[in-house]
Amino acid sequence: MRTIKNMLIMMVFPAFLIGCSEDTIDDTGLGTITGKVVELGSNEPVENARISTNPASSTVFTDKNGDFVLNDIPADDYSIEARKEGLLTQFEGASVMGDATVNVIFEMQTETSGNRPPGTPTAVSPVDNAQDVEIPVIFSWTSTDPEEDDLTYQLEIRNDQDEEIFLFNNIRDTTYTVEGLDFGSKYFWQVRASDDVNQEVLSRLYSFRTMNVPESNRILFTRIIGGNSVIYARDMEENEYQITSPNKNSFRPRKNNSGNKIAFLRVVNGQTHIFTMNQDGTQQRQVTSDIPVNGFNLNQVDFSWANDGATLLYPNFDKLYRVNASGGGTALVYQNQNGKFITEVDVSEDNETIALITNNSSGYNADIFTINFDGNILTQVMNNVTGALGGIDLSIRGDMLLYTQDVSGYESNSYRRLDSRMFLYNLVTGETTDLSLRKPDGTNDLDPRFSPNEAEVVFVNTSNDDISPRDIYTIRLENFNTDNESRTLLIENGFMPDWE
Repeated sequence: MRTIKNMLIMMVFPAFLIGCSEDTIDDTGLGTITGKVVELGSNEPVENARISTNPASSTVFTDKNGDFVLNDIPADDYSIEARKEGLLTQFEGASVMGDATVNVIFEMQTETSGNRPPGTPTAVSPVDNAQDVEIPVIFSWTSTDPEEDDLTYQLEIRNDQDEEIFLFNNIRDTTYTVEGLDFGSKYFWQVRASDDVNQEVLSRLYSFRTMNVPESNRILFTRIIGGNSVIYARDMEENEYQITSPNKNSFRPRKNNSGNKIAFLRVVNGQTHIFTMNQDGTQQRQVTSDIPVNGFNLNQVDFSWANDGATLLYPNFDKLYRVNASGGGTALVYQNQNGKFITEVDVSEDNETIALITNNSSGYNADIFTINFDGNILTQVMNNVTGALGGIDLSIRGDMLLYTQDVSGYESNSYRRLDSRMFLYNLVTGETTDLSLRKPDGTNDLDPRFSPNEAEVVFVNTSNDDISPRDIYTIRLENFNTDNESRTLLIENGFMPDWE
């Protein structure tokens, strides 16, 4: 009996020892995963990163501090995934045990962190130090990308004369054509390549010199390019050369053969000034300064060379000024006493006669007359005319005068002309010849100029709707009459001609 009792005691004692031992981790229960997501390098928290597990459990998103908690996760070995758009997906391993918390840290990288930059662009043309490069200039280069990313380019061009910079952005090809560069000028150019991932890669600096304009250019004219007036030269082989930039509003070219210079008008900071340049468009310099060119309509205003190219005469409302062709020396030559604006001026080659057109502030009630340099009126050609007058040009001897008149007599706030015709006035006999006998109906003849030998007249013809293209024509003056008037198209889409 005692033996049985002792055996019972021995059986109960181990059970007591087991019941009194420390608690152990339950590897078959539920645990918790906590963690934090930051950007690699900066350690900035990543908000709204999607956190999930494999094997699948619950899915959560990080808070503004980059923290997350996965509760009640069955004990197991897990691969934990952190995912967010724009960042590389990251995985971390974790062993979850019941009633325990495991913590993981994610350091996420941008998706492009391993992307390599493009190769340095290399010039194909113009090659470095190229000479006599034709205008417009065709630029080409090579550039590659290690990952074959789509590349965009920026082309930058500058000259050695001023601070003007040409920038062309978002180019998707390795060839680009640029118009508007000056002739006979040195330029520098560079290309930037971008893969939209890495920093832009800049090519080395290349240089080239554009071709010179041939000396045979005799005709100048204006054409609208990209909303601006641009001056062109044309040789007798019908080649055209753009000699002012399309980025600047330049118009009304007037050539002087004695000084071998071209004067023209340009808008600068809201004012219109006279500039001069070489025949190829180089060495452009502003002549007028304190007193700009002004009148009722700057598209109608004209100026003139004088003194064999030493000075220029120009209007400023009711006053006529003289300025040195090199700049400075501005002086008043004549002031209209009746308050009318001076719109056009032309000086004879012998420097004896000045022809003027004056009109009211609307461009009407116009006069044409000639004066000498003392301001004395020599000849009254037209007086208080109804409708528009324009386009005066004196002959070499100063005895003939070209002009235009809208014979319809129409007047409007828009200065629209309905039937503008060319006339040749003999200052000696007072005889007037209509040169527009075969002008097409519904068109205007404008801006007539004598040819260098005065055998022809160059002029503009355009529809009177004021919106159609303008073209430049010539007619011959020899034995002019109704039967032999012959109009020859010289230049399409051009206006304000000059032929010297």
